[in-house]
Amino acid sequence: MKGRPPRRSGFNKLTRRSHVAGALGAPTLHFHDLRHTGNTLAADMGVSLRNLMARMGHDNERAALRYQHRSAKGVRAIADGLDALVRAEHDQDGDDDDEGTGGVLVPVA
Repeated sequence: MKGRPPRRSGFNKLTRRSHVAGALGAPTLHFHDLRHTGNTLAADMGVSLRNLMARMGHDNERAALRYQHRSAKGVRAIADGLDALVRAEHDQDGDDDDEGTGGVLVPVA
């Protein structure tokens, strides 16, 4: 273990994983669960795919993409961003009377 990352079995023995996980009421908790949670939270915070890859030691995007879960927070951020763009365009047009359908997006069938 000198100068190298611990192996899973060594880490589990060193940290008494089964004892700690049992005391937490999560006997099936594993180190990888913590890694996955941490990287999923980093992705939710907006960390780029390249930075996630570097953080996890991945050399391909496919492995890192599993941490890019769709979250309500992410969906809300997209909706808010689109709303801000539409409002800015609307404000730029100078149409602030809120009458009529000018400036309203209508789906095209």
